[in-house]
Amino acid sequence: MSTSDSEARQHVTSPVIVHHLNDSRSQRILWLLEELEVPYELKLYQRTPERLAPKELLDVHPLGRAPVITDGDVTLAESGALVDYLIEKYGQGKISPSGEAKVTDLYFRHFAEGSFGPLVSNRYIYSLVPERSPFFLRPILRSVFSTLDAKLIDKPLTAALDFIEGTFAKNGSWLAGGAEPTGADYMMSFLLEDLATRRPDLGPLTKAWIERIHARPAYKRGLEKGGEYAYARP
Repeated sequence: MSTSDSEARQHVTSPVIVHHLNDSRSQRILWLLEELEVPYELKLYQRTPERLAPKELLDVHPLGRAPVITDGDVTLAESGALVDYLIEKYGQGKISPSGEAKVTDLYFRHFAEGSFGPLVSNRYIYSLVPERSPFFLRPILRSVFSTLDAKLIDKPLTAALDFIEGTFAKNGSWLAGGAEPTGADYMMSFLLEDLATRRPDLGPLTKAWIERIHARPAYKRGLEKGGEYAYARP
Protein backbone atom coordinates (compact mmCIF):
# COMPACT_ATOMS: atom_id res chain seq x y z
CA MET A 1 0.00 0.00 0.00
CA SER A 2 1.42 3.45 -0.90
CA THR A 3 2.02 6.25 1.61
CA SER A 4 -0.91 8.25 0.21
CA ASP A 5 -3.19 5.22 0.58
CA SER A 6 -2.06 4.73 4.19
CA GLU A 7 -2.71 8.38 4.99
CA ALA A 8 -6.16 8.15 3.43
CA ARG A 9 -6.99 5.12 5.57
CA GLN A 10 -5.98 7.05 8.71
CA HIS A 11 -8.70 9.60 7.96
CA VAL A 12 -11.34 6.88 8.25
CA THR A 13 -12.08 7.53 11.92
CA SER A 14 -15.05 5.17 12.13
CA PRO A 15 -16.07 2.32 9.87
CA VAL A 16 -18.71 2.62 7.22
CA ILE A 17 -21.84 0.78 8.32
CA VAL A 18 -23.38 -1.45 5.66
CA HIS A 19 -26.99 -2.56 6.13
CA HIS A 20 -26.77 -5.81 4.24
CA LEU A 21 -29.64 -8.04 3.10
CA ASN A 22 -28.92 -11.64 2.19
CA ASP A 23 -29.24 -12.63 -1.49
CA SER A 24 -29.33 -9.02 -2.62
CA ARG A 25 -27.59 -6.27 -4.51
CA SER A 26 -25.77 -5.23 -1.36
CA GLN A 27 -23.24 -8.04 -1.90
CA ARG A 28 -21.57 -5.96 -4.59
CA ILE A 29 -21.08 -3.16 -2.06
CA LEU A 30 -19.19 -5.55 0.21
CA TRP A 31 -17.02 -6.59 -2.73
CA LEU A 32 -16.25 -2.94 -3.52
CA LEU A 33 -15.38 -2.07 0.09
CA GLU A 34 -13.09 -5.08 0.30
CA GLU A 35 -11.33 -4.05 -2.91
CA LEU A 36 -10.90 -0.51 -1.54
CA GLU A 37 -9.71 -1.85 1.83
CA VAL A 38 -12.16 0.43 3.61
CA PRO A 39 -13.06 -0.63 7.18
CA TYR A 40 -16.75 -1.33 7.53
CA GLU A 41 -19.24 -2.72 10.00
CA LEU A 42 -21.94 -5.11 8.87
CA LYS A 43 -25.52 -5.07 10.06
CA LEU A 44 -27.15 -8.19 8.68
CA TYR A 45 -30.80 -8.57 7.72
CA GLN A 46 -32.58 -11.71 6.54
CA ARG A 47 -35.33 -11.90 3.96
CA THR A 48 -38.77 -12.95 5.13
CA PRO A 49 -40.27 -16.30 4.00
CA GLU A 50 -41.87 -14.30 1.16
CA ARG A 51 -38.36 -13.22 0.10
CA LEU A 52 -39.03 -9.61 1.05
CA ALA A 53 -36.84 -7.26 3.06
CA PRO A 54 -37.68 -7.26 6.79
CA LYS A 55 -39.49 -4.31 8.32
CA GLU A 56 -36.41 -3.46 10.41
CA LEU A 57 -34.85 -1.87 7.34
CA LEU A 58 -37.56 0.81 7.52
CA ASP A 59 -35.79 2.08 10.62
CA VAL A 60 -32.72 2.72 8.47
CA HIS A 61 -34.28 4.21 5.33
CA PRO A 62 -37.88 5.20 4.48
CA LEU A 63 -38.02 2.76 1.56
CA GLY A 64 -36.93 -0.17 3.71
CA ARG A 65 -34.62 -1.72 1.14
CA ALA A 66 -30.95 -2.66 0.95
CA PRO A 67 -28.20 -1.78 0.44
CA VAL A 68 -27.92 1.25 2.68
CA ILE A 69 -24.73 2.65 4.15
CA THR A 70 -24.11 5.02 7.01
CA ASP A 71 -20.85 6.94 6.77
CA GLY A 72 -20.62 9.51 9.54
CA ASP A 73 -23.53 11.89 9.03
CA VAL A 74 -24.34 10.42 5.61
CA THR A 75 -27.04 7.78 5.17
CA LEU A 76 -27.30 6.71 1.56
CA ALA A 77 -29.26 4.10 -0.38
CA GLU A 78 -29.33 2.88 -4.01
CA SER A 79 -26.52 0.69 -5.31
CA GLY A 80 -25.49 3.07 -8.08
CA ALA A 81 -25.26 6.01 -5.70
CA LEU A 82 -23.29 3.92 -3.21
CA VAL A 83 -20.80 2.72 -5.83
CA ASP A 84 -20.21 6.29 -7.04
CA TYR A 85 -19.96 7.67 -3.50
CA LEU A 86 -17.52 5.06 -2.24
CA ILE A 87 -15.27 5.22 -5.31
CA GLU A 88 -15.19 9.02 -5.20
CA LYS A 89 -14.48 9.21 -1.46
CA TYR A 90 -12.24 6.18 -0.92
CA GLY A 91 -11.00 5.11 -4.34
CA GLN A 92 -7.81 7.19 -4.33
CA GLY A 93 -8.00 7.27 -8.13
CA LYS A 94 -7.65 3.49 -8.41
CA ILE A 95 -11.09 3.00 -9.97
CA SER A 96 -11.26 6.13 -12.10
CA PRO A 97 -10.64 5.34 -15.77
CA SER A 98 -9.97 8.07 -18.31
CA GLY A 99 -10.69 8.71 -21.96
CA GLU A 100 -12.89 6.22 -23.79
CA ALA A 101 -12.80 3.87 -20.81
CA LYS A 102 -14.36 6.58 -18.63
CA VAL A 103 -17.28 6.91 -21.03
CA THR A 104 -17.77 3.12 -21.16
CA ASP A 105 -17.63 2.92 -17.37
CA LEU A 106 -20.21 5.72 -17.07
CA TYR A 107 -22.50 3.99 -19.55
CA PHE A 108 -22.51 0.60 -17.86
CA ARG A 109 -22.93 2.07 -14.38
CA HIS A 110 -26.25 3.52 -15.57
CA PHE A 111 -27.16 0.73 -18.00
CA ALA A 112 -27.06 -1.77 -15.12
CA GLU A 113 -30.17 -0.53 -13.33
CA GLY A 114 -31.56 1.70 -16.08
CA SER A 115 -32.06 -0.63 -19.06
CA PHE A 116 -30.69 -4.03 -18.08
CA GLY A 117 -31.95 -4.40 -14.52
CA PRO A 118 -35.67 -4.12 -15.36
CA LEU A 119 -35.33 -6.90 -17.95
CA VAL A 120 -33.67 -9.21 -15.42
CA SER A 121 -36.17 -8.33 -12.69
CA ASN A 122 -39.21 -8.75 -14.91
CA ARG A 123 -38.02 -12.15 -16.12
CA TYR A 124 -37.71 -13.22 -12.48
CA ILE A 125 -41.15 -11.84 -11.61
CA TYR A 126 -42.76 -13.52 -14.62
CA SER A 127 -41.39 -16.86 -13.46
CA LEU A 128 -42.30 -16.23 -9.82
CA VAL A 129 -45.95 -15.20 -10.11
CA PRO A 130 -47.29 -18.56 -11.42
CA GLU A 131 -45.38 -20.54 -8.78
CA ARG A 132 -46.84 -18.43 -5.95
CA SER A 133 -50.39 -18.55 -7.22
CA PRO A 134 -53.11 -21.04 -6.20
CA PHE A 135 -52.32 -24.39 -7.79
CA PHE A 136 -55.44 -24.41 -9.98
CA LEU A 137 -54.35 -21.12 -11.60
CA ARG A 138 -50.75 -22.10 -12.23
CA PRO A 139 -51.17 -23.71 -15.69
CA ILE A 140 -53.04 -20.65 -16.98
CA LEU A 141 -50.62 -18.17 -15.44
CA ARG A 142 -47.59 -20.07 -16.68
CA SER A 143 -48.96 -19.79 -20.19
CA VAL A 144 -49.80 -16.08 -19.79
CA PHE A 145 -46.45 -15.10 -18.30
CA SER A 146 -44.50 -17.29 -20.70
CA THR A 147 -46.17 -15.40 -23.54
CA LEU A 148 -45.41 -12.06 -21.91
CA ASP A 149 -41.78 -13.07 -21.45
CA ALA A 150 -41.47 -14.13 -25.07
CA LYS A 151 -43.05 -10.91 -26.35
CA LEU A 152 -41.60 -8.34 -23.95
CA ILE A 153 -38.40 -9.69 -22.41
CA ASP A 154 -36.66 -12.34 -24.46
CA LYS A 155 -35.65 -10.32 -27.52
CA PRO A 156 -34.32 -7.19 -25.71
CA LEU A 157 -32.63 -9.33 -23.05
CA THR A 158 -30.89 -11.42 -25.70
CA ALA A 159 -29.80 -8.23 -27.49
CA ALA A 160 -28.45 -6.82 -24.22
CA LEU A 161 -26.48 -10.01 -23.49
CA ASP A 162 -25.03 -10.01 -27.00
CA PHE A 163 -24.02 -6.37 -26.49
CA ILE A 164 -22.33 -7.20 -23.18
CA GLU A 165 -20.50 -10.15 -24.74
CA GLY A 166 -19.33 -7.89 -27.57
CA THR A 167 -18.04 -5.37 -25.04
CA PHE A 168 -15.86 -8.03 -23.43
CA ALA A 169 -14.61 -9.08 -26.86
CA LYS A 170 -13.55 -5.48 -27.49
CA ASN A 171 -12.29 -4.44 -24.05
CA GLY A 172 -10.90 -7.60 -22.52
CA SER A 173 -11.16 -8.74 -18.92
CA TRP A 174 -13.27 -5.87 -17.55
CA LEU A 175 -16.16 -3.93 -19.04
CA ALA A 176 -14.32 -0.61 -19.34
CA GLY A 177 -11.01 -2.27 -20.22
CA GLY A 178 -7.91 -2.07 -18.08
CA ALA A 179 -6.38 -4.41 -15.55
CA GLU A 180 -8.85 -3.92 -12.69
CA PRO A 181 -12.65 -3.77 -12.28
CA THR A 182 -14.34 -0.37 -12.29
CA GLY A 183 -17.74 0.88 -11.21
CA ALA A 184 -19.24 -0.74 -14.31
CA ASP A 185 -18.20 -4.20 -13.13
CA TYR A 186 -19.48 -3.68 -9.59
CA MET A 187 -22.84 -2.49 -10.87
CA MET A 188 -23.27 -5.28 -13.42
CA SER A 189 -22.09 -8.11 -11.17
CA PHE A 190 -25.31 -8.93 -9.30
CA LEU A 191 -27.48 -8.91 -12.41
CA LEU A 192 -25.25 -11.20 -14.44
CA GLU A 193 -24.65 -13.49 -11.46
CA ASP A 194 -28.42 -13.78 -11.12
CA LEU A 195 -28.88 -14.61 -14.79
CA ALA A 196 -26.03 -17.13 -14.71
CA THR A 197 -27.98 -19.25 -12.21
CA ARG A 198 -31.06 -19.36 -14.45
CA ARG A 199 -29.86 -18.90 -18.02
CA PRO A 200 -27.17 -21.32 -19.22
CA ASP A 201 -26.68 -19.60 -22.59
CA LEU A 202 -24.68 -16.64 -21.33
CA GLY A 203 -21.77 -15.94 -23.64
CA PRO A 204 -18.40 -17.52 -22.82
CA LEU A 205 -16.71 -14.16 -22.21
CA THR A 206 -19.47 -13.13 -19.82
CA LYS A 207 -19.18 -16.43 -17.95
CA ALA A 208 -15.40 -15.99 -17.76
CA TRP A 209 -15.92 -12.49 -16.31
CA ILE A 210 -18.18 -13.89 -13.57
CA GLU A 211 -15.57 -16.55 -12.77
CA ARG A 212 -12.90 -13.84 -12.69
CA ILE A 213 -14.93 -11.89 -10.14
CA HIS A 214 -15.53 -14.95 -7.98
CA ALA A 215 -11.80 -15.72 -7.94
CA ARG A 216 -10.81 -12.33 -6.53
CA PRO A 217 -9.70 -12.44 -2.89
CA ALA A 218 -11.68 -9.29 -2.09
CA TYR A 219 -14.85 -10.85 -3.47
CA LYS A 220 -14.30 -13.97 -1.39
CA ARG A 221 -13.79 -11.91 1.76
CA GLY A 222 -17.03 -10.02 1.14
CA LEU A 223 -18.84 -13.28 0.55
CA GLU A 224 -17.56 -14.79 3.79
CA LYS A 225 -18.68 -11.74 5.76
CA GLY A 226 -22.01 -11.23 4.02
CA GLY A 227 -23.33 -14.76 4.47
CA GLU A 228 -26.04 -16.37 2.36
CA TYR A 229 -25.78 -15.41 -1.30
CA ALA A 230 -27.37 -17.73 -3.84
CA TYR A 231 -25.72 -16.17 -6.89
CA ALA A 232 -22.06 -16.92 -6.20
CA ARG A 233 -22.20 -20.31 -7.86
CA PRO A 234 -21.05 -20.50 -11.50
